[in-house]
Amino acid sequence: MTDEDIIRIAKVCHEAHRAWCAANGDLKHKPWEEALGYHRGATILGVKLLLRNPNLTDEEIHDLWWADKLKEGWQYGPVRDPVAKTHPGMVPYGEMEAYQKKKKPLFRAIVMALL
Repeated sequence: MTDEDIIRIAKVCHEAHRAWCAANGDLKHKPWEEALGYHRGATILGVKLLLRNPNLTDEEIHDLWWADKLKEGWQYGPVRDPVAKTHPGMVPYGEMEAYQKKKKPLFRAIVMALL
């Protein structure tokens, strides 16, 4: 799989994520072309992660995302703020809202469908 293929899959995942969030009242996500670099990068890393480890559970995916964010200096905050490096998703998987949890199988399904 080429880097271009991975980016194409990441774009689809990003837009599906944005649509799912919008359907649940979260309208802050921008289209891929306008998304901040850290957001695009995290999506690309997620695609690569699933390509290497297709059997990861949703909780494992979340925990790896969380660990990556911690390494980058992010912490929990009620609002996602790239300047302050705060994110409301930095909580244990079991404490996430149901609509947030559903983003993981959606992401996985898109990656696997587009291989």
